[in-house]
Amino acid sequence: MHAWPASEVPALPGKGRDLQIHDTATQGTITLDPGPVARIYVCGITPYDATHIGHAATYNAFDLVQRVWLDTKRQVHYVQNVTDVDDPLLERAIRDGHDWTELAERETALFREDMTALRMLPPQHYIGAVEAIPGIVPLVERLRDTGAAYELDGDVYFSVESDARFGAVSNLDAEAMRLLSAERGGDPDRPGKKNPLDPMLWMAAREGEPSWDGGTLGRGRPGWHIECVAIALDHLGMGFDVQGGGSDLAFPHHEMGASHAQVLTGEFPFAQAYVHAGIVALNGEKMSKSKGNLVFVSKLRRDGVDPAAIRLTLLAHHYRADWEWKDDVLDTAAQRLGRWRAAVSRPDGPSADALVEDIREALANDLDAPAALAAVDRWAALQQSEGGTDEGAPGVVSRAVDALLGVAL
Repeated sequence: MHAWPASEVPALPGKGRDLQIHDTATQGTITLDPGPVARIYVCGITPYDATHIGHAATYNAFDLVQRVWLDTKRQVHYVQNVTDVDDPLLERAIRDGHDWTELAERETALFREDMTALRMLPPQHYIGAVEAIPGIVPLVERLRDTGAAYELDGDVYFSVESDARFGAVSNLDAEAMRLLSAERGGDPDRPGKKNPLDPMLWMAAREGEPSWDGGTLGRGRPGWHIECVAIALDHLGMGFDVQGGGSDLAFPHHEMGASHAQVLTGEFPFAQAYVHAGIVALNGEKMSKSKGNLVFVSKLRRDGVDPAAIRLTLLAHHYRADWEWKDDVLDTAAQRLGRWRAAVSRPDGPSADALVEDIREALANDLDAPAALAAVDRWAALQQSEGGTDEGAPGVVSRAVDALLGVAL
C-alpha cells in the first residue's frame, strides 16, 4: 500500500530542541532522545468513513512530532497502518450494499487526499492489515506454542496474564479495563475465556466474511492489536521512540499491543513513550463514526475552506486537550491565516530570529502549538503596527511556519 506525496520541509538556520512530551505510561513529561533516526508508529484509520476532524487532529499532533525531530537534523522513520479488514468496515459495507474491498480502497484514497491537502508528512511505510497477514500468522503461532495464547472454539486469544507488565501503559484497574474492553471492540463476557480481558489474536473464518490462510491456525483473519504489533516489529523493532494515537487507543489497543510485543520478544518496552491526542466533540459528544456526528475534512475542502485554515484550527488547541468543534473556530483560523499572509507579503519587517526560537521552544514543550501560534501572532501584529527593516524577515517567518507548523503562507 502506498502513502501520499510529501510536501517539502524548508530547512531553518540553527538547530531545534529535543522534544519533551507527555507519556501516558509514566503519566509525566519525559525528554525523548532518539538516535540519528527517530522511530514513530501511529495507528491509522479503519477506512469506512474518512477523514473527520478528530482524525485530522490526531495526525496533526504526530506530524508536529516529526517536524520537531526533523528540525533537530534527525531522520524520521514513520510507520502507519490501515485496518482494511475489521468488523466496522464489514458492517458498513453490508449496510450500504458495497463490496468491502472497494469501500476500503475508496476511503483510504480519500484519506490520502485529505492528508496531502493538510500537508501532513507521510509515513515511510503505510501498511494495510491484509498485506500484513503473512507476518501476523507466525507471531500468533509463536504465542500459542509458548503458552501465551490459547484456542477457544477455533479462535485464538492472548492471555494477558502471560505479561507481568500488563496494565503499565494505561494504568487502569481491572474494572475500568473491563468496561472499556466492552465499549471498544473486546468481548469480556464471552464464556470460556481465561480472563475477561484476553483479546482475540486470530478469528476463525465466519460464514460470509473474508478469511485467509492462517497456517496451523486455520482460515481466519487477525485481531486488531496483533496487526499493529506485527507491522511495528517488522519495520521499527522493539523500543521505538513513540507509539501514537488518539486517547481512546491507550486501552485496549496500545495496552494489548505492548503486551503482545513484550511477550513475543522478551524485551521491554515496546515503545519509549505512549503519546495520545485528545478527543474532538461536536454538539457536546465525542466526534465518532458510530454516532455519525462528524465534520469531514473532504466536505470542508469541497465547500472551499482553505486547508491551511483547517490546520490552523487544529493547531489552536493543545494536542492533549479535548475540545469541541464549532463554526467560529474555523472563522478564527481563517482570520489568523489572513493576517499572517498579509504580514509575510511585505518586502521587509521586524527581525524574525527570536520568533523562530520561540516556535521551537513552544513545540519542544509538549507540542504547545497554541503558544507557537501566539508567537507568530505577536510578530504579525508588530509587522502591522510598526513594520521593520529586515528584508529577510518575512521569508524566515514563512519558512519557519511551514517547516515547524506545516502551514504554507
